[in-house]
Amino acid sequence: MTTVNGKAVFRDAIAALDPLTFRQRVIESTNAGRRIAALFGAPPPDGPVRITAVLADDEAGSLEILACDPAGGYKALTPDCPQAHLFEREIHEQTGIVPEGHPWLKPVRSHAIDHPFFSVQGEEVHEVAVGPVHAGIIDPGHFRLQCHGETVLHLEIQLGYQHRGVERSLAGGPDNRSALLAECIAGDTTIGHALAHAGVVEALAGSEVPPRASAVRAIALELERIANHVGDLGALGNDIGFLPTSAYFGRLRGEFLGMLMSIAGSRYGRGLVRPGGVHQDITGPMAADLVGRLARARGDLRGIAALFFDSPSVRARLEGTGTVTRAACDDLGLVGPAARACGAARDVRHDHPLAGSPPIPIPIAVETAGDVYARAHVRWQEIERSIDFLAAQLPSIPGGDLIAPPGRLKNDSLAVCLVEGWRGEIAHVATTGGDGRFARYRIKDPSFLNWSGLAMAMRNAAVSDFPLCNKSFNLSYAGHDL
Repeated sequence: MTTVNGKAVFRDAIAALDPLTFRQRVIESTNAGRRIAALFGAPPPDGPVRITAVLADDEAGSLEILACDPAGGYKALTPDCPQAHLFEREIHEQTGIVPEGHPWLKPVRSHAIDHPFFSVQGEEVHEVAVGPVHAGIIDPGHFRLQCHGETVLHLEIQLGYQHRGVERSLAGGPDNRSALLAECIAGDTTIGHALAHAGVVEALAGSEVPPRASAVRAIALELERIANHVGDLGALGNDIGFLPTSAYFGRLRGEFLGMLMSIAGSRYGRGLVRPGGVHQDITGPMAADLVGRLARARGDLRGIAALFFDSPSVRARLEGTGTVTRAACDDLGLVGPAARACGAARDVRHDHPLAGSPPIPIPIAVETAGDVYARAHVRWQEIERSIDFLAAQLPSIPGGDLIAPPGRLKNDSLAVCLVEGWRGEIAHVATTGGDGRFARYRIKDPSFLNWSGLAMAMRNAAVSDFPLCNKSFNLSYAGHDL
């Protein structure tokens, strides 16, 4: 079954392949350049566990949906398709289905007493453990580095310390709390996840969003992107002791959060996006005020960004640190700035616009070095291009309604909604039962796959590079620990 982003299909139209054919089709598709946007196991209402794969074809702008009924086990995809490794571990953890031949089939989120940590043996090899409790006010995560002297041979990342049950809570919806839950998946990505949730509801209801609401949504998404990218640049300055940029970027992050608050009434955009549209408007005077605030903030940003990126001491610390190769990026299925810093021009805004919508006219920012500097510079380019987009869109928001509440969802259907959040591709996949309610709700935050990119960035790096590399990805613990 081939479909597009934000369009529902009937589940009966997705034929269940035999496990070997399913495996062959997934491997052939990924070898041809497609990506695994989602891969999960879920029991149909009246049958055994079914595995469903959503494969994104970025060139064609299409999504291929494949399924199989493995009956307890199947030959693992991971040995021939590395980007499946976390998905298959999750399937095993959640359903008990065994991907036979998986090279490292250990838990993704559960914590066994005898958790099989990877260990390197040899003289002068030692372990450095960080977390799960950290010095800052951040979520828990454990990092175990296998080192030879100061050189890191392997970084193992263990998450899953938060058991919030978001996917289980969304099953049975949509109801009054569903959009509130979606906003809380990752608090710094409120708009991104709220849009993905709204997209699957609208697709399953067959409803259209008013043009004015779509414009307000796009503006809010870019403000969220800018605020987080600016904050990350400041945090990188702090990690290398370049304090002027740390202070200025930190202040400017507040400027963009303030702009989002002027639209939504919340610095993080809570309560703005709802299925069918938005709950707050951008009036003409508000739009004019935002254009002026953007111009002033851009002037400040350019001055401090020039100081940051043109300073030899900054470049010496960032260039060549935490490098991820393009091959590793593709093998792991990295998304967002982490992928674009490796030369992979993947961007849902361009490749997978919602059904019936044109691509958002924001040029894709790409670097090729794959190091901390490249990840930082991609963020800076995206800030500039998102401001260009906002400056053009704010004076020309179309008229019309703000919301068209969707009706009842289609029975026995499936919908996928992809959104380019500031960390990368967000994927929400919802299936309905015969009652038109969510039978199963799956979420993939961009951090799910990108944590593996951080592990690869630390290969052969110095232990002292870990905080800097970690911040250059700035991934979500909450988005992983669903």
